[in-house]
Amino acid sequence: MRWKVLAEQTIAIVLAAGQGKRMGYSLNKQYLHLLDKPVLAHTLQAFEQEPLIDGVIVVAKSSEIEYCQEKIVKAFDLRKVIKVTSGGKERQDSVYAGIQHLPDECNLVVVHDGARPLIAPDLLSQVIEKGRQAKAVITAVPVKDTIKKVRENGIVECTLSRSELWAVQTPQVFQKEIILAAYREAMAEGFYGTDDASLVERIGVEVQVVHGSYENIKITTPEDLEVAEIILKRRKLI
Repeated sequence: MRWKVLAEQTIAIVLAAGQGKRMGYSLNKQYLHLLDKPVLAHTLQAFEQEPLIDGVIVVAKSSEIEYCQEKIVKAFDLRKVIKVTSGGKERQDSVYAGIQHLPDECNLVVVHDGARPLIAPDLLSQVIEKGRQAKAVITAVPVKDTIKKVRENGIVECTLSRSELWAVQTPQVFQKEIILAAYREAMAEGFYGTDDASLVERIGVEVQVVHGSYENIKITTPEDLEVAEIILKRRKLI
């Protein structure tokens, strides 16, 4: 029997439509193996096992929807996945595509990168709990390196205050009506932000921060895959 949507649901939108050109592989990075299973399978299993998550919408490339359904969703018995839909040209287009499939019963939306397979259960629970109390919540970590603003000609313009800078991650959690309003306004005006929270900030909504994890990396390069393997191996030893 398939999973059914109930009232007052927390629904995750997991993005798996990226190109992954920097990986240097013909296969989409979400489907590359990370130890014993594909990257996306690791990510979706984290949401499958989270009691606060009621359903998952996966946004994939249109040419990979069947592959995702067969090789990931069915192969790993991911019962919380209620829809696999096609994404758009940009990340923002893909999130917006996922938003279109949110059930009426959904009141809280969790957006997460499919290429972040190392999301820890306690962090996922924490950001969702915080999202139930606030309108918008993101995960982020303080930057470790000195950050400089550099002009196009390669000359340093200034050094930014590291104490005020945080590297933003996913998951990001929003009240459904907030993210709907933010996306509708951005898409209508042709504005593209670098993350979901930037769209919410744009409509004047306060965004709160939950301290993330330096292990919650996004798989973007072959080196990231190697680091992720080391982290997973260490976790299995603990």
